[in-house]
Amino acid sequence: MEEKMIWGAATSAYQIEGAAEEDGKGLNIWDIYCRQPGKIFGGHTGDVACDHYHRYREDIGIMKQIGISAYRFSISWARILPQGQGPVNEEGIAFYNRLIDELITNGIEPYITLFHWDYPYALYQRGGWMNPDSVNWFAEYARLVTERFSDRVRYFITFNEPQCFIGMGHVTGEHAPGLKNPLHDGFLMAHHVMMAHGKAVQAMRAAAKRPIMIGYAPTSTVSAPASRSQEDIEAARARYFACPEDAGGWSWNVSWWSDPVMLGRYPEDGVKRYEEYLPDIRPGDLELMHQPLDFYGQNIYNGYRVKAGADGRPMVLERPAGYETTAMGWPVTPESLYWGPKFLYERYGKPIYITENGMACHDMVSRDGRVHDASRIDFMDRYIESLLKAREDGTDIRGYFYWSLLDNFEWAEGYKDRFGLVYVDYATQRRVLKDSAEWYRKWIAGGGMGEGYAS
Repeated sequence: MEEKMIWGAATSAYQIEGAAEEDGKGLNIWDIYCRQPGKIFGGHTGDVACDHYHRYREDIGIMKQIGISAYRFSISWARILPQGQGPVNEEGIAFYNRLIDELITNGIEPYITLFHWDYPYALYQRGGWMNPDSVNWFAEYARLVTERFSDRVRYFITFNEPQCFIGMGHVTGEHAPGLKNPLHDGFLMAHHVMMAHGKAVQAMRAAAKRPIMIGYAPTSTVSAPASRSQEDIEAARARYFACPEDAGGWSWNVSWWSDPVMLGRYPEDGVKRYEEYLPDIRPGDLELMHQPLDFYGQNIYNGYRVKAGADGRPMVLERPAGYETTAMGWPVTPESLYWGPKFLYERYGKPIYITENGMACHDMVSRDGRVHDASRIDFMDRYIESLLKAREDGTDIRGYFYWSLLDNFEWAEGYKDRFGLVYVDYATQRRVLKDSAEWYRKWIAGGGMGEGYAS
């Protein structure tokens, strides 16, 4: 591919910023949810997190030291609009201006994610994504972000992982706001989210101070073929884009969340399976969802293997005994970064960014004062090798963002799990670059073609 690869790292506002009640910030649903007994490991909250709000210069210095060329971060909606709409909190705007300016000064391209799960509590009290007005609320927020920052920021992402903030927040209930809504409600919220995406894209294009690049960042568990036979490849592709047969598991899939946005239609199998739960889809709804995008982001951590059964239908293979896992028990499947981007590019035809990929390790500071995370280095090496092989084979892949720059508040798991390139001692806020950060630095310095890559 002719386009130069972007090598970056990612974070989100609630997971690292802290300053939960400082400088006029409003409440979001995670501020409230974390105070409900038994919801978060250890009763942890994001009140302080990594204190990035006060330590962003130090953290950007670390990014420069590693050599990353792009930083994906999210805006806290309630920090700049404490009520979710209405009066603007200029102190919140000022923080992001300082952050953006510091990134640019250090030669790091900012990638802004508008929404990474921290919904303003004031809007949640008005019905949140159930309320049809949520489409306009999000579009107005997107317009404000674009007006204030697009003079310096070129890359914007509307939503991060709707599968999670609707699916885990409103279907299974382990994330904020912790609800298990009826199926009708879940499909209505999904419909509003994708309409909000479309209306936001319109608002952003109109408000931009210069040409901007807009994308979308859902997530998926990748279906990879068990062999290179055409039958297994077709079976894996079919399984990857199929909607779950069980309506109760509808929220975790690719096509329900991406076909309307990328193709302007809901997937046929899902419409048939979920027909009784679907909202009234009005003329123009899908047209609004389907706005021209410049790139497609995908968060990919793992996958599973599929073969064609005797009847040609996809068969999911059981994992072998003793299969490799991360500290969170997630399977280690490097082939996910080959087949996921390939299938997505073939279906949607837009340049691909891996907007999140990484692993939790059992990290600790050793007696020598360092964090030796050899398993993370091996993980990155193998996953990136697969990604670059996909790129070599014709998938238009533009960038890779490691999740995460810093150890951080890992949602329902609190501070138990560590994904960062940088170790954070939460008691002192001391940062320690892990061995993986040094590996990534050498990888980037070598042109993103380290020794582990076999061309």
